[in-house]
Amino acid sequence: MNTFSVRNKALAAAIAGSLALTGLAAAQAQSADTGNWGLRSSLILAPANPDASGGGGADEEAAKQAELVKKTLNPIASLVSVPFQNNWDFGIGPSDAMKYTLNFQPVIPISLNDDWNMISRTILPTVYLESTAPGVSSKFGLGDTVQSFFFSPKEAPGGWIMGAGPVLLLPTATDIALGSGKWGAGPTAVVLRQDKGFTYGVLANQVWSYEGWGDQNVNATYVQPFLGYTTKTYTTFLVNTESTYDWNARQWSVPMNFMITQMLKIGKQPISLQLGYRYYADGPKGGPDWGLRFAVTLLFPK
Repeated sequence: MNTFSVRNKALAAAIAGSLALTGLAAAQAQSADTGNWGLRSSLILAPANPDASGGGGADEEAAKQAELVKKTLNPIASLVSVPFQNNWDFGIGPSDAMKYTLNFQPVIPISLNDDWNMISRTILPTVYLESTAPGVSSKFGLGDTVQSFFFSPKEAPGGWIMGAGPVLLLPTATDIALGSGKWGAGPTAVVLRQDKGFTYGVLANQVWSYEGWGDQNVNATYVQPFLGYTTKTYTTFLVNTESTYDWNARQWSVPMNFMITQMLKIGKQPISLQLGYRYYADGPKGGPDWGLRFAVTLLFPK
């Protein structure tokens, strides 16, 4: 496949996502001005302004929508969600190659008893990597899977939501260039707080490899601090870093993500759309310089 064509298609997809999200935000704003609850078609936006809605039923529905938005920002919420996260990274290697990653990230909470939940979080990437240098072929296939299990109390002590448990690295990559070829494991934890429209916290894990056929052992620390603010129209402005420290290479990779997220409904199905820009504050030589993100998350509230 022609490299120029692939890159143009990737940029076109990102631009289309931006236009779609902008259009939805404009429609939501118009809904707020006219007092309507949404678009009278198969695409129905979440209530634009809970304070302006009339009637007990409307207030109750607005409260449910607000609570659902909060859960979408909580990585260990009691909410089944299925994100499809599209990432484009640019400027890789001597050829300034592009890397496209589709992360399939289902989140499944399981109630253990009256006091505890266990939340399963899976990240399975599908990757397309352009030729990074002359004579190097492009790659396409699955990457390694990261599987996390968080044990979380149902009541947040002091208003702080927290969870901890094991994280597993599964060598599902179909090409050694797309994965480590190693089995790995370690601890993971998350702590966050949600108050007055703000969501802030940090998620972290540490993975050590213990078996496999890859040449390089895995010893990596992942740290993801995040801060978001949600408006009354259920639009969220979010910034985070998804930083990884490679202890073997003694090298940080620090992508900073600046994102906007909008919750809406298609028929009766709530979904969340996210659009973002990524800047690499630090990284290995030949790593990406910048990137884009467009994510669609299906939500399945109880």
